[in-house]
Amino acid sequence: MSGFFEEVKRRKVYRVAVGYVIAAGAIIQLASASFPAWDLPNWALRVVIVLLLIGFPIALIFAWAFDITAQGIRATPEAVAPKTHRRRNVIMLVVTGVIISAAAGFFLLPRVAAHKVDKSIAVLPFQNLSDEKENAYFADGIQDDILTNLSKIRELKVISRTSVMQYRGNAPNIRDIGKALGVSTVLEGSVRRSGNRVRVNVQLIDAATDEHVWANDYDRDLTDVFAIQSDLAHEIANALQAKLSDTEKALIERKPTENGEAYLAFVQAHNLQNAFEDFGKLKQSEQLYARAAELDPKFALALARYSQLESWIFHIFDPTRERRQKARALAEQALQLQPDLPEAHLAMGFSYYYGDNNYDAAQKEFEIAQRGLPNESEVYLALGAIQRRQGKWAESTANFEKAASLNPKESWPLQNLALNYQMLRNFDAANKTIDRGLKVDPDGIGLWEIKSKLAIAEKGDLSVSEEAFQAAKSMPMNDENKLRIASSRADVFLLERKYQEGLREAESLPDDLFHTAFPQHLSGKYFLIGFARRALQDEAGARAAFLKAKDLLEAQLKESPDSPDMCILLAKVLACLAEKDAASAEARRATELLPESKDAFGGPEITAGVAEVYATLGDNDRAIEILDRLLSRPSAVTVQGLKVNPIWDPLRSDPRFQALLQKYGGKA
Repeated sequence: MSGFFEEVKRRKVYRVAVGYVIAAGAIIQLASASFPAWDLPNWALRVVIVLLLIGFPIALIFAWAFDITAQGIRATPEAVAPKTHRRRNVIMLVVTGVIISAAAGFFLLPRVAAHKVDKSIAVLPFQNLSDEKENAYFADGIQDDILTNLSKIRELKVISRTSVMQYRGNAPNIRDIGKALGVSTVLEGSVRRSGNRVRVNVQLIDAATDEHVWANDYDRDLTDVFAIQSDLAHEIANALQAKLSDTEKALIERKPTENGEAYLAFVQAHNLQNAFEDFGKLKQSEQLYARAAELDPKFALALARYSQLESWIFHIFDPTRERRQKARALAEQALQLQPDLPEAHLAMGFSYYYGDNNYDAAQKEFEIAQRGLPNESEVYLALGAIQRRQGKWAESTANFEKAASLNPKESWPLQNLALNYQMLRNFDAANKTIDRGLKVDPDGIGLWEIKSKLAIAEKGDLSVSEEAFQAAKSMPMNDENKLRIASSRADVFLLERKYQEGLREAESLPDDLFHTAFPQHLSGKYFLIGFARRALQDEAGARAAFLKAKDLLEAQLKESPDSPDMCILLAKVLACLAEKDAASAEARRATELLPESKDAFGGPEITAGVAEVYATLGDNDRAIEILDRLLSRPSAVTVQGLKVNPIWDPLRSDPRFQALLQKYGGKA
């Protein structure tokens, strides 16, 4: 062994080994620093390291065999030693080189990463330091505008506003926030407004180390607040080594308005718009957007958000022709003012989507918006919603997952994702998704509602509904959610065939609350009352309730003649009143408005309603034929759901219905 080390020393292998290690270390450092700047992938650095590791034993062999002399490279003279010793020494040299390379690789490769900055950020709610506490909305507006600017930078990952609002005034340490939101940096700050002067203090913090990356103060006039937001976006992009395209720079540097009052009205309106289930707050938001547009008729961003609000109100609360036309006109006005404004294309997309059910046109607008708002969770939600209606389930699911990643503390993307899995009857994935949502929001009414429906659809299990109602008792809720819970409870009583309890629950729902919160759902209340009274053999009471529902629906359809949901509910009511021809005509009208060929998500629900109409009218053949089709493709219809729902009782004695249940029972 001593002969080996003497030979290593004599042949100057030590020097080559040390020199190689120093040179290799320098190459690795240079590569890890420069590869990210050249946008090279991380595996490129790994390749460099592997090649250097392979080269180490080769370099030792060359050092053993050759020597650099004044006459050039010459073969190293052999020492006087037995031939077997020379062979042993060469083998030991190779083995030593391989062992050293392997050990270095074992240490380096799992840890190696090009020093590529993780370009992800969360913008926490800004602290309001103004003397007037009502200026809190202004601090929120600054935060929201900064977040919106950052979301336009494609190379960044920016967490949505909803996911960070829970940290207002109650923030845990930055490391915990970074871990919870999946980001590497966190921006926090404060705003002080005094008259027309604004002071903004910000700190960008490394979420892994809790150390400040940089901090800055801005003291400007109110009219310069947009310059602050633009400067901040550039500073953050530079800190995270994110490159801005010319288009991104132009969008970030553009001032949305020169009118300070219009901006303040816009900020308040946008804050209120986030309460998307509170019709009262949405009406206040509507008034403030109108005020902003009045103060600055060229405020394109305000017009775009105003249009989007009108589309949402049309979709959920007030599906009237006037509301739809208003949403379209506002979106068109915003696009005329700024044709490249991503928010204007988003608004136009929602106008096509909610207003016209024109999914192809909506998708084109959403795709334009996505190019300008690559980090906006709402855009991916919109694309996912459109794609499932087009029957593109895989693409839709991917976009909902993307939306959830950008908004990890918001359950709405997960609710939509679970509905996709329900339509595909993938109940395992649907339940896991809802459980993810409940971890984020244990008091989410919508999550518990979907969880209950999944249990019924998969197993015919009504006990989960009772669990949901018990959970709801401890939840803080507004009048709209109270109405939603009570309506769901009435539905479950009917599924349990507890008709007296269901009737009592339905009749306790106040009409005036429906008028305030969900005016288009009042007719549903009287349909439930009629159904329960008929089951209790109160034919006169049932007929009176159905006639009330009919009058309400006919009045609503005068305002919203193109509503497939209202048409199919009217068809069900007419069927219960034994108005066969009128019921069939309304059912056809509903399917013409929203056929499955046009809408793979909403269409099957209308088709299922048509099957209910035929079952009520005694046309078993057509009802069973429709159900057979629905069970063979994505829809919310399941064997267990058919078994438990009394609406299908007219079919139960039909052998063909029983055969249908048996046919699809294994797939349920």
